[in-house]
Parts: sequence; structure tokens; C-alpha cells
Amino acid sequence: MSFLFAQPEMLGAAATDLASIGSAISTANAAAAAATTRVLAAGADEVSAAVAALFSGHAQTYQALSTQAAAFHQQIVQTLTSTAGAYASAEAANVEQQLLGAINAPTMALLGRPLIGHGADGAPGTGQAGGAGGILYGNGGNGGSGATGQAGGAGGAAGLIGHGGAGGLGGTGASGGAGGAGGWLWGNGGAGGNGGVGVAGDPGGVGGAGGAGGAAGLWGSGGSGGTGGQGGVGGGKSGDGGTGGIGGAGGGGGWLHGDGGAGGHGGQGGTGVSSGGNGGAGGTGGDGRGLSGSGGAGGHGGQTGVGGKVGENNFGGAGGAGGTGGLIGNGGAGGTGGKGGDGFGVFGKGGAGGTGGRGGAAGLIGDAGTGGTGGKGGTAGEDGTGGNGGTGGNGGAAVLIGNGGGGGAGGNGGAGNDGTPGNGGGGGVGGTGGTLFGQPGQPGPPGQPGPA
Repeated sequence: MSFLFAQPEMLGAAATDLASIGSAISTANAAAAAATTRVLAAGADEVSAAVAALFSGHAQTYQALSTQAAAFHQQIVQTLTSTAGAYASAEAANVEQQLLGAINAPTMALLGRPLIGHGADGAPGTGQAGGAGGILYGNGGNGGSGATGQAGGAGGAAGLIGHGGAGGLGGTGASGGAGGAGGWLWGNGGAGGNGGVGVAGDPGGVGGAGGAGGAAGLWGSGGSGGTGGQGGVGGGKSGDGGTGGIGGAGGGGGWLHGDGGAGGHGGQGGTGVSSGGNGGAGGTGGDGRGLSGSGGAGGHGGQTGVGGKVGENNFGGAGGAGGTGGLIGNGGAGGTGGKGGDGFGVFGKGGAGGTGGRGGAAGLIGDAGTGGTGGKGGTAGEDGTGGNGGTGGNGGAAVLIGNGGGGGAGGNGGAGNDGTPGNGGGGGVGGTGGTLFGQPGQPGPPGQPGPA
């Protein structure tokens, strides 16, 4: 095996020397151009004119060639300069790695964790957890995706400063991995992994739940929850689609400051031969746990899967509840309910919309979250009955100083398709205001009935 030794300083010096030589030659060429490219004839005779034209032509040809040579020379200088920079960067990176290796060696030997550096990502298809970040500084590694039926790997935790790693995607029918915790001093929690798609069958399998978001430490926001997996496809002659997976809960905010993470959305119901699967419920928003921070919003409910035969479709998923605010902080808004599935064929019934999520309660000081809107009812099949709209979520309650959350609007009913339209859902109840100061929340308006 042959080895290459290079000295970046010598390469850089050579590039500088070549650049100065090229500059000197260009200056000399420019100085000679005026006198050589326009040679005056020694006399008025034809021979003198021909001799002058000959020398002027040679000079012009030389100037053209020297211009091309200067461009080629400049390319050589640029190549040497970039090569010297590349060697210098490689040596600097090598020195940095050696320095970090020396710094991290004691903690790796004692605790199995580096002092400075990011955690390694889990391998795809293994459900392997992400590695922990450095004790002093470093982000956690992302969790690896799961194989069939295997949950996604959890995200690695950060050390003192850093963000938690994201959870891995769940395998078929399995849940997503939880997000890693944020740094003890500063850093956000990692996002939860999405749930895997449900197994196809008769009926289809339930989609995997989304992973929970990681919590923050002293200062930072919680990670968002993962989205639930779609329900499995229903097979056979009359298989129903599987229910969508539940969305993951959002991670808690920092103890000193930070908002809670948003809840993950519920998975969509699976497609069925007879009827589609129910939508998955949205995840709960994370709490603003500390001195200051708002609760995270609840995830939206998943919509119902598509059905293929005469019959009633199933329901949209319920929206997730909003998270509670910190000592000083607002409550999170509730998630919207999922849409009900459409009916198919003659007299097919539309599915009901999902209920809106409850608004999160406020902290000691702060406004409560509003309730989520109810899901829309599904459209009926020919001469069928439309689905009813979902009920709006109730508003959250204030505590000491703050306004109560407004109730969510009811979902509209589904169209009757020349049959009976669905009814609109009722509006949510407004939350109570603060005991010292604050107004109660307004009730949500009811949904409208669907068109005939």
C-alpha cells in the first residue's frame, strides 16, 4: 500500500509564487502590447509596410496565445490553492477527532458515554435506540425504524446541552419510538416516531400508535408526538379496514421555561371491502410544566377509511386534548375531530365525525385553551343517511387570572345524497374564568345540518 505525504503550507506557498509569476508576466505582456502590435513602417514603400505588418501580426498572435496561457496558469493556481485548503481541512478534522477522542476516552471507559459529541443513530430496520449525546454537549441520536411488528427505537437523550433524538418509525402494526429527552440545562425534546401501518387482513389490523415526544430539561420545548399509523386494509369478501393508530402525546416543556409539544395526529382508518376503519384519536398535547410555558395543542383525529360496499362507515377519530399551561402559561387548544367516512351504494350511511378535543387548562396565570372543532359527518350513499357532525370540545378552565377557553364549534352534518342529511354536532361548553379575574369562555356554535 502506498502512502501520500503532503504539506499544505508548501502547496499554498507554491500557489502564491505561481500567482506572482503570472502577475509579472501579464504586466510585461501588457506593457509590450502597445509597442509590438502596432509597429510603424520604416518608410512609405511596400516592403517596409509588409515588414511592419508581419511583426505586428506576430505580436498579436503572441498576445492571443499569452491570454490563453494566462487563463491556464490561473486554473493551475486555483487548483493548487483549493488542494492546499482541502489538505489543511482534512488535517484540522483529524486533529479535532484525535482531540475529542482523548477528551472522551475517560467518560467512555467509565460511563460508556462521550463527554462531547452527538449520539449515533439507530440502524434502520432494527428498532435500535439512538445513542445518548455527550454528557457536556451533544444531541441524542435518532432511533432506528422497526422491522415488521417491531416498535421503532427510542431517540437518544441529550446531556447537559443538546436536543433529544427523534423516535424511529414503527414497523408494520407497531408503535413509533419515543423521542429522547432534551438537555438537562437547555434543549428541546425529540419528536416521537410515527406508528406503522396496520397489517392487511380480514379485518385489517390496527395502525401503530405514534411515539410520545421527549420532555425538555430546565429550558426548552417538549417534542411533538408521532402520528398514528394508518389502519390496515381489509381483505377477503367483506373485510373491514383497520382502525387508525392513536397519536403520540406531546412532551412536557422545560421546568423553568418552555412550551409543551403538540400531540400527534391520529392515523387514518384503513380501506375496507365492506366499511372503512375508524380514525385514530389524536394525541394529548404536552404540559408546560415549569414556571413559564404554554401547553401544547392536541392532535387532530384521523379520518375514517374508505369503504367499498353498502353499509355504514365508521367514525372519525376524536381530537386530542390540549396540554395544561405552566405556572404562567396558556392552555393548549384541543384538536379537531376527524371526518366521518362516506357511505357507498344504495342506502349507504355516512359515518359520524369525531369529537373535538378538550381545551387545556391554564396555569395559575394565563388563558385556557379553546376546544377543538367537531369533525364533519360523512356523505351518504344514494338515498342513504348522512353522518352526524362531531360535538365540539369543551373549553379549558382558567385558574386565578385569565379567561376560560371557548367551546369548539360542532361539526357539520354529512350530505344526504337524495336521502336524509346528517345533523350538525353540538358546540362545546366554554370554560370557567379565573377566580380572581377573567371571563368565562363562550360556548361553541353548533354545526349545520348537511344538505339533502
